[in-house]
Amino acid sequence: MKKLLIATALSFGAMTAMAADIVDTAVSAGSFKTLVAAVQAAGLVDTLKGPGPFTVFAPTDEAFAKVPKAQLDALLKDKAALTKVLTYHVVPGKVMAADVKAGKVKTVQGSELTVSTTGGVMVDKAKVVKTDIAASNGVIHVIDTVVMPAM
Repeated sequence: MKKLLIATALSFGAMTAMAADIVDTAVSAGSFKTLVAAVQAAGLVDTLKGPGPFTVFAPTDEAFAKVPKAQLDALLKDKAALTKVLTYHVVPGKVMAADVKAGKVKTVQGSELTVSTTGGVMVDKAKVVKTDIAASNGVIHVIDTVVMPAM
């Protein structure tokens, strides 16, 4: 009986140690409230909870605060434009920081982000401030600015 309890406890511990998906990871981080609200408004929750893998360049709440309020409010009300902006922050596949190379990278939205590695990693005009936040279906890299595709 004691062995069964230990085995059950060990298997439960292994289950709780598994990484959450990208959406749950962003929610638990606490610094992506605006991003999560935008993902919900765009109807992308199920996609980002899907199998992936995805690499997400995730703007923090502070990054969203840099967007003029009127522009952000309009974006949150325009599902098509919001989807375009959010999917511009997502790259198919799981790209860890050690594997990042300078150049163009195609986003889920269809356009390309420009990645530079001189003096730190930049994605378009956003600085990558934290890397390799593992999720069960990909990875999150935190950026300090919302990047906008050509509309």
